[in-house]
Amino acid sequence: MRLPIFLLAPVVLFAAAPLNETYKADADRIIDAALAGDGAYRKLSYLCDRIGNRLAGSKGLEQAIQWSAEEMRRDGLTNIATPLVMVPHWVRGAERLTMTAPVQRDMVMLGLGGSIATPKGGVTAEVLPVSSFDELERLGADRVRGKIVLYNVPYQGYGRTVAYRAAGASRAAKLGAVAALVRSVTPLSLQSAHTGMMQYAEGVPRIPTAAVTIEGATMIQRLVDSGVAVRVRLEMSAETLPDAKSANVIAEIPGREKPEEIVVIGGHIDSWDVGAGAHDDGAGVVTSMEAAALIKRLGLKPRRTLRVVLFTNEENGLAGGKAYREWVGDKVKQHFAAIEMDGGGEKPVGFGVAPQLMPQAQEIGKLLERIEAGRITPGGGGADIGPVLQQGVPGLALNTVGTHYFDWHHTQADTADKVDPKELRLNVAAMAVMAYVLADMP
Repeated sequence: MRLPIFLLAPVVLFAAAPLNETYKADADRIIDAALAGDGAYRKLSYLCDRIGNRLAGSKGLEQAIQWSAEEMRRDGLTNIATPLVMVPHWVRGAERLTMTAPVQRDMVMLGLGGSIATPKGGVTAEVLPVSSFDELERLGADRVRGKIVLYNVPYQGYGRTVAYRAAGASRAAKLGAVAALVRSVTPLSLQSAHTGMMQYAEGVPRIPTAAVTIEGATMIQRLVDSGVAVRVRLEMSAETLPDAKSANVIAEIPGREKPEEIVVIGGHIDSWDVGAGAHDDGAGVVTSMEAAALIKRLGLKPRRTLRVVLFTNEENGLAGGKAYREWVGDKVKQHFAAIEMDGGGEKPVGFGVAPQLMPQAQEIGKLLERIEAGRITPGGGGADIGPVLQQGVPGLALNTVGTHYFDWHHTQADTADKVDPKELRLNVAAMAVMAYVLADMP
C-alpha cells in the first residue's frame, strides 16, 4: 500500500515567536513616547506641591483621591471607581523633644505613627541608650525602669533595622521604661528625623515613642559613654481618632478579547504627614497613571483589561490592599498579574517577578534593555498587592537602583525636587512595556 504523499512529508511545527520579537515595535513606540513626555512629572508636581502630604484620614488624602480619579478620566481611562475604605486616623499634634541635662537643647524628632501622647507637661527622664534588643534584655528591669530607652542602632538594611521602630516601645515598656526613642531608620541623616508606623503588643503598657536623628542619637551616646547622665523631656499630643472614610482609586483600559482577565498596576496614594510623599509613593502613583495614559494615547488595545489601582492607607494600616481583595471577591481568580511600584522613582533596573511569569518576563525584559531596565529577578510582590498574591495571582515589582530612597522616605525632605524627571520617564517606559505586553500576550 502506498501512503499518500502528504503523509510522507516531514511534519513542521510552528512555534510562537518570542515575546521580545513579537512586541519589539510596540515596545519601542512606548519607550520613545515615554521618554519624550513629561506627563508623569507634571502629575507628581501637582500631587506634591498642590496637595502635599496625605496620611490616612487627612483632607490631603481626600483631595488626592478626587484629583487622581478625575485625572485618569481626562486621560481617557474608563470604569472609574472609588470604592469606600475605612482607614485608621492618627493625628500627630504638637510635639517637642528637649534635652534638659547636661545642657538645655531642643532636638529634632518626629513621633511615630500610632504612638500615644505623653501626659500633659511631657515625660522627663534619664536616657538609656542600647544597641540591640539583646542589650536591653541583659540590662534588665532594674536598669530600665523609669528610663527613656534610646535604640541607637546603626542602619543594617531597612528590613532588619525597622524592627526597632515597630516593636521598640513595647520591648522597653515590658521592663518599665516610660518612653522610647528610636534612631531614625536610614543610612543618611542631615538632621532629618524619619517617622513611620509602630505597634503596641497586647498586654503591655503603652508608652510614647518617637524617632530622633542620627546626629541626635549619636550625640546622646557620646555623652553617656563619657560618663554624663542625659535627661530629656518628650512632649507629644498625638491621638488616635475613630476610623475615617477613604477610598481606593480604580480605572481601566478594557481588554479587547479577554476583558474579564485583569492586569493590575499601581502604588499607594497615601503618604506620611510630613514631606510630600514624592518617592513614597507619589512616584509609584504617577508612574502607573501615566503608563496607562500612554498606552491609551498610542491607541494600543490589549487583549486583557489593564487596571490601575491606587491603594489607600499603605503606610499605617494596609486597609487599601485588604479592601481591594474584598472588592474583587471571586474575580480575584481572573487576575492575570499584579504589578506594584513602591520603591521610589529613581532609575529603574528591572522587575522582581513571581515564578509563574518568569519565562515571559525574561522575554519582556529584553525589550527594556535599551533603557537598562531589563533585569528580571525572582521575588515579585508588594504590601498592597499582597492580599491578591495570597490567592495565587502572580506578582511583579518595578525595581529601581534605590540609592537614596531610604535617605528621604518618611521625612520632611520627600519632596518633588528629589525625583529626577528623566528617571521618572524611564519608570513610565518600563511599567508601560511590561504591563502592556502582559495584558496583550496570547
